[in-house]
Amino acid sequence: MKEKLTLLLLACPMIAAAQNPIISDIFAADPTARVFNNKVYVYPSHDILPPEGQRQDWFCMADYHVFSSENLTDWQDHGMILSQENVPWGKPDGYSMWAPDCVFKDGTYYFYFPNGPKEGRGFSVGVATAKSPEGPFTCEPQPIRGVMGIDPCVLIDDDGQSYLYWSGMGIRGAKLKANMKELDDEPQVMEGLPDGFKEGPFAFRRGDWYYLTFPWVRGSTENGANPTETLAYAMSKSPLGPWDFKGVFMAEHANQCWTNHHSFVEYNGQWYLFYHHNDYSPRDDKRRSACIEKVTFLKDGTIQEIKPTLRGVGMNLATKPIEIDRYSEASSDVAYTFNDSTDTFRGWNVTLPKRGSWVTYNEVDFSGLTASSYVTAKVKAEGNGELFVRESSPKGKILARLNIQVISDGQFRRDQRGQWIQVTAPLTYIPKGVCNLCLTCEGESTSIDWLQFKNREKYFTPTSADAAPARPDADGFIRRWTVLEPIEKPIRSNTVFTDSYLREAFSQTYFKDQMTMVPNDGQKVKVGKQTLAWHKLDCDRFNLKLFRFADLLKKPTYGVFFWGVTVIDCKEDLNHIRLAAGSNGASMFWLDGKEVLLLSGDRRMVKDDGMSARLTLAKGQHTLRFAVINGPGMSDLCVRFLNENNQPITNYEIR
Repeated sequence: MKEKLTLLLLACPMIAAAQNPIISDIFAADPTARVFNNKVYVYPSHDILPPEGQRQDWFCMADYHVFSSENLTDWQDHGMILSQENVPWGKPDGYSMWAPDCVFKDGTYYFYFPNGPKEGRGFSVGVATAKSPEGPFTCEPQPIRGVMGIDPCVLIDDDGQSYLYWSGMGIRGAKLKANMKELDDEPQVMEGLPDGFKEGPFAFRRGDWYYLTFPWVRGSTENGANPTETLAYAMSKSPLGPWDFKGVFMAEHANQCWTNHHSFVEYNGQWYLFYHHNDYSPRDDKRRSACIEKVTFLKDGTIQEIKPTLRGVGMNLATKPIEIDRYSEASSDVAYTFNDSTDTFRGWNVTLPKRGSWVTYNEVDFSGLTASSYVTAKVKAEGNGELFVRESSPKGKILARLNIQVISDGQFRRDQRGQWIQVTAPLTYIPKGVCNLCLTCEGESTSIDWLQFKNREKYFTPTSADAAPARPDADGFIRRWTVLEPIEKPIRSNTVFTDSYLREAFSQTYFKDQMTMVPNDGQKVKVGKQTLAWHKLDCDRFNLKLFRFADLLKKPTYGVFFWGVTVIDCKEDLNHIRLAAGSNGASMFWLDGKEVLLLSGDRRMVKDDGMSARLTLAKGQHTLRFAVINGPGMSDLCVRFLNENNQPITNYEIR
């Protein structure tokens, strides 16, 4: 039942953002990649856990999915395109729909696949057709006559002639008729290939050379040995050979995964190898997952050896999650483990065990970041950790410092030691364009699952001195303010904010003319040894987010004093009104130099949390001033005027 539910869920299109493996929601083996409509399409087999009654230690495949991508990083699952139950000539419960292929010719997509026939033994190869690379595909009533075997591959030559290759008692090939559904001559064994087990042929043309590539077991089976597959190839000037064997281009998997199966594709001027590995199923090599690497051809046309990587290929946008455990390089002490060993599709995390440990992640595109950006990461620390996010290398320029202090009175509690938490840090430097990323451990052992760069939300719009007057919003909230950069005032707790403490703090003179000046945007004042600037701005929300204001300016956000001013221009007398306000932390409000409202204590911002006594605003201009003081928390406030019926007042302008 669980397997049927999984199949139903996966019938809907899904998006997977991945490195290696590229598909993270199902086991996708034997990946055949093709370029259609300026996208890369991958047609893999679909490994599943064997249902009851099937051999439990063998391959089990009931259907096919197709995936597509434009950047080789974000892959869309278009859902199931063919099931064993829809093959007229095949066993509906054979679970033997192994490696497929798909090609396009004369307006039709031809999908080739193996399956066990209803009658007889062995495998046959069938064809299904569609008008779209994503299907729906309609299966031919009979398999291709004369073909007994598995792993079909089709090469369409420059002259339009098509060739079918498959494995069965060696690797065989033959011409196809123009209808792409019948052989045009007798199958022939491909000559010139090495002895030993071979399967999964993939043929392609590059320039004047034809390549026949295939999984090959090169080791001896004597004395009970069980050697695993390499990926090997041969070259020829003819599509059916004879072939000149060139050797291995990918060695056996280091973890003894028995199979490998592959395809080659050229996309945007770069050649790629698609292959599989049992990354998500390390104790079961019958459940495999598709991966990608770049391919380099030497001057003589031979293939440079390709080594599997965790990083794979594809550009990672800095603004999307970066699975840092899929690193390009790492110091020798770095280790990675599954996030959940019972659900391996949840991926991995990587541990930087000590100061000096590092990982690099290649090709990250930073072009989407703005000046006000930050990095966020999911981490786990056993003590006080610190990660430096750097450009390019362990000695590269520092982009951000992720501080993971596990302390009793700080941002994270002691009971979070060894737990996954999310941390953020502002960027002190933003690379231009594409660069490599490096994380270095600067403290105690720290594990990291992912990190992501984000642009801060837009909270404010700078406003010039000659800007047109603003008005309150529909709910009466004042959104235009001139705010001074925060004054540092170390405070350990907001509980000290009694009326007497606040009146003493607010009555001090911090800068010249603080209770009378109506500052201009950019005007500066001296506060002790600090020189602070005023910023005139319009809020994008009903509330003035002072914490974000300070953070965007890279100024202190905790233990601070904020001052703000705005000018109200009344076109008529406003009688019997009240000032209604709310703030995080404590605050005081003055109208035309007179205190009208004090919000004391440790508070959270709530609309109309406090109200003044009845006020009268005569026709003309008035100055509204606030001060907000805060210790370890966030800071923001909201302000509006209400009439006698507690309805918002909006019939005035804000200068």
